Amino acid sequence: MKKYSVLLVILGSILWGTDSLFRRPLTQELSPVTIVFLEHCVLCLVMIPVLCRAKSQVLHLTHKEWVSLVFIAVGGSVAATSLFTYSIKYGNPSVTVLLQKTQPLLTLLLARWLLHEKPGRWFWYWLPPSLCGAYLISSAHWRVGFSFNTDRPLSIITALGAAALWGASTVFGRYVASRMPALTITGLRFLLALPVLAAMFLLQPETMRQMPSTLSSQSAVVAMALIPGLVALVLYYKGLQSTIASMASIGELAFPVTAVAANWFLLDARLTRSQFVGGAILVSSVTALTYLDSREKSRDVPKDE
Repeated sequence: MKKYSVLLVILGSILWGTDSLFRRPLTQELSPVTIVFLEHCVLCLVMIPVLCRAKSQVLHLTHKEWVSLVFIAVGGSVAATSLFTYSIKYGNPSVTVLLQKTQPLLTLLLARWLLHEKPGRWFWYWLPPSLCGAYLISSAHWRVGFSFNTDRPLSIITALGAAALWGASTVFGRYVASRMPALTITGLRFLLALPVLAAMFLLQPETMRQMPSTLSSQSAVVAMALIPGLVALVLYYKGLQSTIASMASIGELAFPVTAVAANWFLLDARLTRSQFVGGAILVSSVTALTYLDSREKSRDVPKDE
């Protein structure tokens, strides 16, 4: 199985790239909060058996570990996914997806602040081109820059906000990862997020509490939760168990490539020439950073005698 582990990482990344195909059409009928709430209802139902088997591990979590899990749930599941869905609804879904590639940059910076981990030397080499790529993606016409008109900036801000919160969730997730499997952490994340999402759903205006009215939209909610959500996650982490981090960073390239291609041909969500160039710069820079950084860290780990 180890021989094909990187293929599982690639397959999981490809499935992640199909998220917009489900989420974008749903935003035409449902509010972002409603979509995320229903998504978590499905995920919680599926993850209950996993959490039941991990009951003893859950009961022995410390106060700090519970605080980390609550942040992952509220910050990563509730806030980040809602912001991501909002950006998908009101902006170009390919831009939203490409800006998520800033997560490794934010994760390394947050790890320095929260875990006192110093970024590797490669971080500072690849940070400027990554920021340049993010800038080009964020504006359809690069000469205009970040001029604040009525239809563009908020979708960019929410996309970057989602990336920042998911990056922070990764850091907090590493703190509890030694105590339980990633799948159990994910299940707790969904379960802890559900009451907050339920409250947010009920606090919406009545017109925004509309539920899926057709079989196709109901099926889209379930498919979105299971295919680019849970199945992609299981395949990715299963492959990651036997794949070195440097190779995984290359396999993850399938995510933005799939997302941009699917959005372009199936949702007619196109990129301008400068955005396409910016996406290539950002994705290649972050991939190079994570590849070289992981190789550097693997050489620093002492081998068993």
